[in-house]
Amino acid sequence: MRSKWHVTVIIAALAIFFSGCGGSKEAPESTSQPAAPAGGGAAVDATAAGDVSGSVTLDGAAPTFKAINMSAEPFCSKAHTTAVMPEDVVTGDKGALANVVVYVKDDMSKYSFDTPKDPVALDQRGCMYTPHVVALMAGQTIEVKNDDQTTHNIHPTPKDNREWNQSQPPGAAPLDEQFARGEVAIPVKCNVHPWMKGYIAVFKHPFFAVTSKDGKFDLKGLPPGTYTIEAWQEKFGTVDQQVTIGPKESKTVSFTFKAAGSSGD
Repeated sequence: MRSKWHVTVIIAALAIFFSGCGGSKEAPESTSQPAAPAGGGAAVDATAAGDVSGSVTLDGAAPTFKAINMSAEPFCSKAHTTAVMPEDVVTGDKGALANVVVYVKDDMSKYSFDTPKDPVALDQRGCMYTPHVVALMAGQTIEVKNDDQTTHNIHPTPKDNREWNQSQPPGAAPLDEQFARGEVAIPVKCNVHPWMKGYIAVFKHPFFAVTSKDGKFDLKGLPPGTYTIEAWQEKFGTVDQQVTIGPKESKTVSFTFKAAGSSGD
């Protein structure tokens, strides 16, 4: 009787041991979490918020570029009926400058901001990145599409974020990616088609804009305060200026980049 009792105790002990050491087959808890609000402080008081708007121009003649040679890829070459120019510097009327990222440079961590749920689109169309420059918040999804009948790969090369490089054949589903840290600006290339390049700017707050060909921008919903507003352009670098806005106040500022050989160079 005693030996049977000992056997029973040993079996029970072994059962408890294995059940507590990985015997369960439950799936591990997912490590992916919903994007948390950026910043760790209070929400912006919308009733007191103001805005900063303005324009960006180029002083002097825009540099000239050679047309892109796409002859190495028949589809890319046939996708265009006219010459395709690099988008390093794109100007509109009266020197208006496109593809400039304008943003609040200051640390805004005393405020809390919801990460947008809608993705930012980056298309590969005609063997070019469209738009050439995109901006989004950290944790927001960038949705990369391939509209071409040829394989691309998208290869961001950040300094402060995770680098990734993914192939995308024709008809493939969009690629959804995120960046965890603010960074202005991340170069993007395609290793298949070396002329393809663009930029992705990432922010920890929502106070940013990318100018179109009219050179205009609008930073809405800023809490009252004094800010450094910076403008970034891939060839000309950055310029900035300080602006103070009161409750519900709107301010207008303008930025000018100087082309090589322009007055003041």
